[in-house]
Amino acid sequence: MHDSAEEMPTALDPLEQQMVAFFVDGVRVIGLPPSIGQIYGLLFISRQPLALDDLVKRLEMSKGSVSQGLRTLKTLGAVREVTATDAADRKTYYEPAVELKRLVGGFIREQILPHLLSGTEKAESIRSLAANHPDQEQRTFLINRISRLDKWMRSGRRMLPIIQRILGE
Repeated sequence: MHDSAEEMPTALDPLEQQMVAFFVDGVRVIGLPPSIGQIYGLLFISRQPLALDDLVKRLEMSKGSVSQGLRTLKTLGAVREVTATDAADRKTYYEPAVELKRLVGGFIREQILPHLLSGTEKAESIRSLAANHPDQEQRTFLINRISRLDKWMRSGRRMLPIIQRILGE
């Protein structure tokens, strides 16, 4: 979506580098790969939507890494596709979603909720193993700990919608 006469710079400038580093640190905290932060950071600081090839070139990443990162970010609701204004331009461009509620909602929906749901199934499996433990004291201890996990997961499921509402813009 940039004019062909207006050539996009290759290297990241210091401000872009700092923004990319900021988001790399942020995604590490939530367990996502640094490439996700790099892609989102560059999109976030860019005035114009960027195409996959722009991201590959500017971030000096492989096309596969950028493509996978964009898929993940789209799934999380953190980026959206934008069509080119020039009909001859067949590239898909991407821009960041900058609404906190959307970002948090996508992360909760795609990362946290599935973990809580699978955790419930895993806890049931662990509970049945614990119920058959030969040592009565150990069995009681394990069942208490599993009950604690159940409470944590129930609390998490109740808190997620509240967190999403609080962070709404």
